[in-house]
Amino acid sequence: MESQDTSFLRTLCSLRWLACAGQAATIFVATWLLGLELPQQQLWAGVFVLALFNLYVQLRVHDSNPAPVTAFGHILVDVTVLTWMVGWSGGIANPFGSLFLILIALAALALPLRWTHAVAAACVGGYALSAVFGLPLQGGYFNSMDLHLWGAAANFLLSSVVVLVFSTRLAAALRERENQLALLRERFVRNEGIVALATHAASVAHELNTPLATMTLLVDDIAEQGNDNLEMREDLETLRGLLVQCRERVLALAAPAEGARSRADVSIGHILEQWRLVRPTIQLRRNANAPLELKLDPGVGHLLQVLLNNAADAGERSGRAQVDLDIRVRDGQLYGEVRDYGPGFNANDAALPGTLFNSGKTDGMGVGLALSHATMERLHGELWMRPAEGQGARVGFRLPLNTTEVNA
Repeated sequence: MESQDTSFLRTLCSLRWLACAGQAATIFVATWLLGLELPQQQLWAGVFVLALFNLYVQLRVHDSNPAPVTAFGHILVDVTVLTWMVGWSGGIANPFGSLFLILIALAALALPLRWTHAVAAACVGGYALSAVFGLPLQGGYFNSMDLHLWGAAANFLLSSVVVLVFSTRLAAALRERENQLALLRERFVRNEGIVALATHAASVAHELNTPLATMTLLVDDIAEQGNDNLEMREDLETLRGLLVQCRERVLALAAPAEGARSRADVSIGHILEQWRLVRPTIQLRRNANAPLELKLDPGVGHLLQVLLNNAADAGERSGRAQVDLDIRVRDGQLYGEVRDYGPGFNANDAALPGTLFNSGKTDGMGVGLALSHATMERLHGELWMRPAEGQGARVGFRLPLNTTEVNA
């Protein structure tokens, strides 16, 4: 997002072009329509210098330092040129001398207090110089009072336009900045909770590692003693697979963050095999061209399992234990969609923030979905929820392949 200081410099550029056009038009009107004898060379030199400076600024605004001192330097140039123009066109009698107040107002709205005071001092000094050394107006088809009144009216209209344009743009920039800050605060609170959860999970993982290892050894001993019972051996083999999976998860939680990634990277096919082992009563239907060998970021694998578990829970509550999975690679993106056969949700709520958490099909999975949302943001992806045809809901995601693919 563009910084507030950079936005202020861009606004100054726009207003400076307006000032150049207004000064040029004023010179033509005062000379040809009002008959004033103005020093053309000096006045046009001021317009040319201001336009040249603004062109330079506009070309370098991306590279410029958006510090308050930079903005002060830009306004100081405006003050100098305005002092020059007012001084050569009537001095204190020039009604456009009040434009110094516009520069002070701009600084007050966008700069820190000390820099605003500096701009105000520069404007007061510029106005004083133009008043003391200003060249009086000469000639003209109208008397001086009429000229002053018409000039004051024109100055009022010009000042109104400048204040309106600048205030509107600055207010929009401030609102956008406040929205970004609110979003950052929300993410910070959520991430703080995730960090606390991860710390607690690592502590619990260390405590669970030993009993899980003991349970695995006991299952092996029981399997050796029950060699003649084929059904028992199959059940014990399934139980052992579940214990191994649980222990792998526990070890991943207990491992340091820098080493967990390389051990946790798994293919889509392995993720689905692990899920079938945990949910053997759920019928999983997937597309035939699913990229099963594609290895993913561990967070994406967790996201996929969370979506599958939520869909399975919703289907079981409705008496149809079936989940449909469509996952494919297209245009450098990984697209996935999980469809359940549960009660569904209100379609009017699908676009609301947090619908995935409040849809009624995520009982007990709030933490998992919070982590999934954090994963989507970290990998610059998208997560959405839509009603399915007939019955159920469809939850999908999109992720850039270069951030999810580890080793195809």
